[in-house]
Amino acid sequence: MSVLLSVLVGVLAAYLLIYYILFKGARFKSNVTLKGKTAIVTGSNTGIGKTTALDLAKRGARVILACRNKQKAEAAVYDIRKESGNPEVLYMHLDLASLKSVRGFAETFLKSEPRLDLLINNAGLIASGRTEDGFGMAFGVNHLGHFLLTLLLLDRLKQAEHSRVVNVSALLHRLGSVDFNLLNTQKDLVTGQSSWHAFRAYCHSKLCNVLFTRELANRLEGTSVTCYCLHPGVIATEIGRNMGALQKLLFLPMSKLFFLDPEGGAQTTLYCALQEGLEPLSGRYFSSCALQNVSAHGRDDALAKKLWEVSERLCGL
Repeated sequence: MSVLLSVLVGVLAAYLLIYYILFKGARFKSNVTLKGKTAIVTGSNTGIGKTTALDLAKRGARVILACRNKQKAEAAVYDIRKESGNPEVLYMHLDLASLKSVRGFAETFLKSEPRLDLLINNAGLIASGRTEDGFGMAFGVNHLGHFLLTLLLLDRLKQAEHSRVVNVSALLHRLGSVDFNLLNTQKDLVTGQSSWHAFRAYCHSKLCNVLFTRELANRLEGTSVTCYCLHPGVIATEIGRNMGALQKLLFLPMSKLFFLDPEGGAQTTLYCALQEGLEPLSGRYFSSCALQNVSAHGRDDALAKKLWEVSERLCGL
């Protein structure tokens, strides 16, 4: 019995050591208030998006939940209003897999909301399949939809005294690349629809987030708008909801044991959105509430510029 107990204690100690060294993220602490300011958070009906929206609401912001699923979004609005005590939390429909929906969201927002201070491009997925416009799902949702959304809202962001765009990327951008020949011929960054291809497409799309942020910062220089991208940590969220049964069987137990909860995962997003004095670091990449380096591809200004130009063409701009 004593041997078994020793083994159990050893396993628990190893788990705690691994968790706190590798997975436990930093915490953002700030008393900044957002009364009178407006924020949009995409994919905010669950996971780190919902946690981010809740924090902003607690600080007094008017928060728009930009989500595809109406039922889940309305439930999230109810939860956030109740927990924050802030009635200025609203749902607006946004399907990032449809460029028409992105344009419709922007039109509705611009007609109904006089200001925009924070745009948090949080939504993301790992999935095969195609968007409404025929793009690969990960490329279309994780990059192209957010690219178009940001450009359509940029003038409203510029009207604020100080505003920010925050793009949620991932450490896996380091495994990403951008094949423009594939984009031109397949409207995707991968050639197949397997689980492996879905994973690769996710990595490529996260590199696109980094490159988009870099080029956006270059184009916004001299304006009141700054932008940042980040790795939120390894999060136990619904990002893998479109995985196959075998992948979920392997993924879910690990996520429950080791990964950050949504509150932990939202900390770097909040840091990029609210930390004072970040303006000189516009276009940079953060993790665990600290500046981090990106991959060599992520530092390629020519690649970032070309992705911007191709993305404009794909969006019909």
